[in-house]
Amino acid sequence: MNFWEKITGSDMTKEMKAFESRVKKLPADYQEAWEQINAYLWPNSDFTGRNLMPIFDGVLGLLEETAGNGQSVQEVLGDDIKGFCSALAGEEGAKSHQDKWREQLNAAVAKKLGKLGG
Repeated sequence: MNFWEKITGSDMTKEMKAFESRVKKLPADYQEAWEQINAYLWPNSDFTGRNLMPIFDGVLGLLEETAGNGQSVQEVLGDDIKGFCSALAGEEGAKSHQDKWREQLNAAVAKKLGKLGG
C-alpha cells in the first residue's frame, strides 16, 4: 500500500468491493448475516477502519467455508449475531474511539487520584 492509497482509503475500497463480490456468491441467509455483521462491527473500527479488514476477511472465510459444507447460518453464528460480533471484536482487540478515550480518561483520573492520595 502506498502513501496515496493510505491517505485516500482507496485500498480499503478495493478490499470492501472484493468482500462484496465474495458475499454475492453466498446463499441469501448468509448474505443477510453478512449485512448484520457489517453493521455491528463498524462501530468498533479505528479512525480509518483498517483494523477491521482482517476481522472481516476471517468472518467471510468462515461463512464461505460453512456455506460450502451445507451448514445453516444459525448453526455457525447462532441466534445472536450482535453478541457474536461483540465477542469477535473483543477477542481481536478492535477498539473504538470511545474505548480508547475511556481508557485515556480512566488513566488520567487514576493518575490524579494517585497524586492526591499520596
